[in-house]
Amino acid sequence: MTITLYDTKRREKAPFTPIDPQNVRMYVCGPTVYDRAHLGNARPVVVFDVLYRVLRHTYGANCVKYVRNFTDVDDKINAKAAATGRAISDITDETISWFLSDMGALGALEPDAAPRATQYIPQMVKMIEGLIASGHAYAAEGHVLFAVESYAEYGALSGRSVDDMIAGARVEVAPYKRNPMDFVLWKPSDAQTPGWDSPWGRGRPGWHIECSAMAHDLLGAEFDIHGGGNDLQFPHHENEIAQSCCAGHGFAKVWLHNEMLQVEGKKMSKSLGNFFTVKDLLDQGVSGEVIRFVMLSTHYRKPMDWTEKKRADAEKTLAKWRGLAADGGQVSAAVIEALGDDLNTAGAIAELHRLASAGEGAALKASAQFLGLLEVDEAGDEVDLSALEARLLELRTQAMEIKDFGAVDALKTKLLAAGIQVQMSKAGVSLSAPVGFDAATLEELL
Repeated sequence: MTITLYDTKRREKAPFTPIDPQNVRMYVCGPTVYDRAHLGNARPVVVFDVLYRVLRHTYGANCVKYVRNFTDVDDKINAKAAATGRAISDITDETISWFLSDMGALGALEPDAAPRATQYIPQMVKMIEGLIASGHAYAAEGHVLFAVESYAEYGALSGRSVDDMIAGARVEVAPYKRNPMDFVLWKPSDAQTPGWDSPWGRGRPGWHIECSAMAHDLLGAEFDIHGGGNDLQFPHHENEIAQSCCAGHGFAKVWLHNEMLQVEGKKMSKSLGNFFTVKDLLDQGVSGEVIRFVMLSTHYRKPMDWTEKKRADAEKTLAKWRGLAADGGQVSAAVIEALGDDLNTAGAIAELHRLASAGEGAALKASAQFLGLLEVDEAGDEVDLSALEARLLELRTQAMEIKDFGAVDALKTKLLAAGIQVQMSKAGVSLSAPVGFDAATLEELL
């Protein structure tokens, strides 16, 4: 299968050739975990879930590594902790659980690794030390800043000059900056703020350095694909490139960005009253499958408009397809071809409509499932989840003691893959088996 992708940095669509076909690597920027994921947050998850499926189909499931991070050290998290009186770890643990549950409801496969920024502080400190030693960063008043003028290609991703970026951005004015565009790699922490010891005093990392450090640690100095929403091109991804390349890393070969989401033709915002989370929709009875279908109906590089009409049409279409679906089919070659053409999900869905009209139920089901649709039946079964709840609670207790949530996240991933809803809070753990859960997969865990 030939895959072509639109590379944001090169501004062209070109055939994708992995650095190593036996080790295809992708990094996607994940959420800052302080609140529920809104619908716009879900779009990159769905987009890169499709790409993950395409890569696994093409190169083999064991030859693809997908990393999506959690930003669990951030001023928004600190502010919520101060406002609510809750521990930061409780807020981030709960929010990560919400995120995994909500994205699982949308049919998203879990990445191969989901690192938390706080687990990689030593790697960040080491990278910052190297940038200072090579003259690309400097310490000032407890801060460490990246010297933008030291990287001649700064702005190549977004296509803007430094002057244009200064004019169009809210640049923090600080007397210790040599250049207004210099950005923070490390900043001091007071007694009420999370902090770690470093050569520059007790502090915490800036936003951008975490992704560079985690990508390097988990995927190597050079990897194949880096993705995220268009809003991350500048400054986040621009700064990632600068600091990583100046640290001597080749970094990402191909850059992919999805366009933003609208609601009824308008930008989603609380002031317009059209802001809602994924959980809001799920609670209203909109299935995750319907949300996924609406998102896939628009190409990832075009703005996606969520409307009530699209939701209603998706529900009707999926109900019709479910009635036609049959087992034993093969994925349509036309679906594979469409997805290989820069993730043309709209073209793939058009082929599903054709298969439905032609009465090809087996190919319809196999092809829909390749897109993450029609993956569960409508009928569910009663199941006792108390043993799994106890196991997950025990793992969580151990994780909080040893500061390693790998085992917790691994079990949650398996539960979500089976369609089980996972709720974790300070009060405890709650599992529920909604209509459509995968009883066969769950049986393996019991």
